[in-house]
Amino acid sequence: MAGTRPIPKPLWKAAALSGMASYLDAGLIVSISVNLAIYRDSYDMGVWMAGAISAIVTGCIAVGSLVGGRLADLFGRRRVYNWDIFCFALGAIVITLAPDDITLLIGVLVAGLAAGADLPTSLAVVSDAAPSWARGRLVAFTQVMWMLGIAVAIFLGFVLSTTGMTGARLITGQLAVAALVTWALRSRLKLSGEQDTREETAAAQRGSAPKNSGSSLKNIWTRAALLPMTATFVFYVTWGLGANTFGQFGTYLLVTVSDASQSLATGINLAFIPIGVLLTFAFVRVADSPWRDRLFHVAAVVQILAFVIASLTAGALVGMLVFFVLYQLSNPFAGEANYKVWSQLTLPADTRGTTQGFTYALSRGVFAVAAFFTPALADYSPAVLLWTITACMTVAAFAGVFIIRVLVPRATGAAQDRADLRVPST
Repeated sequence: MAGTRPIPKPLWKAAALSGMASYLDAGLIVSISVNLAIYRDSYDMGVWMAGAISAIVTGCIAVGSLVGGRLADLFGRRRVYNWDIFCFALGAIVITLAPDDITLLIGVLVAGLAAGADLPTSLAVVSDAAPSWARGRLVAFTQVMWMLGIAVAIFLGFVLSTTGMTGARLITGQLAVAALVTWALRSRLKLSGEQDTREETAAAQRGSAPKNSGSSLKNIWTRAALLPMTATFVFYVTWGLGANTFGQFGTYLLVTVSDASQSLATGINLAFIPIGVLLTFAFVRVADSPWRDRLFHVAAVVQILAFVIASLTAGALVGMLVFFVLYQLSNPFAGEANYKVWSQLTLPADTRGTTQGFTYALSRGVFAVAAFFTPALADYSPAVLLWTITACMTVAAFAGVFIIRVLVPRATGAAQDRADLRVPST
């Protein structure tokens, strides 16, 4: 089976360095969330400044994804791949050393834009580096890094919860150090501009433009790019509305709707992090095998069932506990990891950075708007909020089935073992 074929260590190294984009993206969002109350007290922030910092994180990641993916296709993924991580490090350093709220805001702006730019670029780079038989596992591994980014930030927030600004600076400081180390290691990767001759031949046979034709925006609006871009966007934005809501407001909903204590609500979220990491590793193992899409069908049904139970109980604590169990068991096999793999398999290689950057950006923008209204909707009617998310998850399931049944077979039939990024064997 192709999915069990061993992957060389240099390719895992490339995947890990690319996955740092996901680690830093998740780490930045969670770190700002964990530290926000400390920032508010230390900098004597008003409520509007606190809200602005939270909103800017998501907004800048969205804008960075759109611009960064496009720049990568225009000026070279290797160049953007190296420098956006350096810019993130600069932003994280500013956040860590910020003496006031204005400086903090500037750091968040720089780090957010850089993190967003690195997301589609790094996925395109690891996809370019991977042969077709290993692409799913290598791309899926970036989701493990995303989970680790959340875990490290929450763990440090818990351990350093009584240390005030010292702890807050350590939490964001580790992001700056991680980014600088990643930048140094990425710079040492040997990149080759050689194009796979088999891809050139296949492109000529299809009558398509050469590799660099992706620099023209008109290539994004062809059927070959538009159909998978639309399908992956519909899946990601509808699935993400539920995931983002519980990512940002899971503890809030448990406390305000389910009447759980703050300690219990926090404990529930912390308890499921190791499960999420382990199951994401399990997804990586099957990401290049038929089990990836077979498990999606089962997991999507379980995921919908989880939200139905939460909706039927209107957010009661017992219903929410059942929800969290079912959701955490199904999410790794019917969530963002699928979106990442499907995007790399189905989007045209020459516009991969631009198209995935677009779907990332638009989805994150929708998440930001939805987050603004979520507390009010939860206060008005928890049942309406939960049934709305259930409907979104159902749409995501149908979009995923369409991708599996229609788009993935097409991409598999036309797959080429391309390797724009040549990773050294030693």
